Amino acid sequence: MREFQAIVSHLCQAKGPSVLATLTSVEGSSYRRAGARMLVTEAGHRIGSISGGCLEEDLVERSRRVAESGRAEVVTYDTTSENDLVWGVGLGCHGVVRLLLEPLAPQPEWAMLACENLRSGLPTDLAVAWGPPGSALGTRLGGAPAGGVFLDRIPAPASLVIYGAGDDAQPLARLAQELGWRVTVADPRPSMPTPGRFPGASARATGPAEGLVAATDPQPGSLAVVMTHHYRHDLPLLHDLLPLPLAYLGLLGPKKRSERILSDLAVAGLVPTPEMLSRFHAPVGLDIGADAPEEVALSILSEMKAALSGRDGRPLRERVLPIHA
Repeated sequence: MREFQAIVSHLCQAKGPSVLATLTSVEGSSYRRAGARMLVTEAGHRIGSISGGCLEEDLVERSRRVAESGRAEVVTYDTTSENDLVWGVGLGCHGVVRLLLEPLAPQPEWAMLACENLRSGLPTDLAVAWGPPGSALGTRLGGAPAGGVFLDRIPAPASLVIYGAGDDAQPLARLAQELGWRVTVADPRPSMPTPGRFPGASARATGPAEGLVAATDPQPGSLAVVMTHHYRHDLPLLHDLLPLPLAYLGLLGPKKRSERILSDLAVAGLVPTPEMLSRFHAPVGLDIGADAPEEVALSILSEMKAALSGRDGRPLRERVLPIHA
C-alpha cells in the first residue's frame, strides 16, 4: 500500500513524463506478486520495486528506451531454468514473471482518481492491458475483464484508531503510517493527541472516554486498540467498541485486567458474545518477547496484519500452503 501511495503521489504532482513498470502475471515462484509497481521518474529516480532488487537495474535500462520511443513494452523474465544467470539478473525464484513498461504523461487520469480515493479512504479499480501483441497497452481505470488484461483492485488503506495517546502509542502510530494505514489518535487528555506528538495522523480526537468512540466513529472492518493505561477510561471505551463490527480490537495490559473489565461490563449489562470475543485480542499483540515501546508496537501491528490477512501469525516455516494465495 505504501508503495502505491508513493507512486501515485508523485504522479499527481509530476511536471514531466515517467515510465511505470507493473508486474502483471506470475507463474511459479516470485518475490513479488502481480500488482507490484515501480515508477522511473524523468530524472531516473525509482519509486517502488518489482523484485528483491535483482530486476530493477535491468528495468531502469529498459525504461529509458521506452521513454525515448514513447511505446509501451511487455517484458518477460523466465527463471524456471537452473541456468537463469544467463539473464544477468540471477533471480533464482524459478518462475515466469511478465511486466508492462508504459510511458506516462504527467498527472494521468487514473492516478489523479487514485490520489483522491486514498485521501477519502476508498478503493480504486485499475485495468492494466499488457497483451495481446498489437493491442493498446497501459493502465486505465477498471473495466470489464479481457484477455491480456490484469484487473487490480487497490484496497482502501487500513484504518487504525488508537485510544490512548501516551508515549507508547507514538511508535505504534508511526509504524502504522509507514505501512500506509490511516491513523486516528484519541485521548481524554487534550494535551496528548497533538500534531507535535503524532505528526502524520489522519485525525485526532479528545474528550471524555464515554464519547470518544462516537467522536472517532470507527467504520466496519477497521482496527482499534485501547491503550490508555487507565481502567476508568478503558471500561467505557470497550463498552462502546466491543459491539462494533471491527476487524480487530486490542487491549493493552495483563490478561487478568482484561478479564476484570469483561466481568465488569457483564455486570453493567454488556455480556460479550462469542463473535465479539473472536475479534477481541487481550493481551494485545503477538508473543515475540516485546519489551520496549517500539517492540510492543511491532508485536501489535504484526497481529493486526495477520487478522486483516486471515492468517494466524505462525512462522512461515510451519506453513504447508503457498505463502501467497
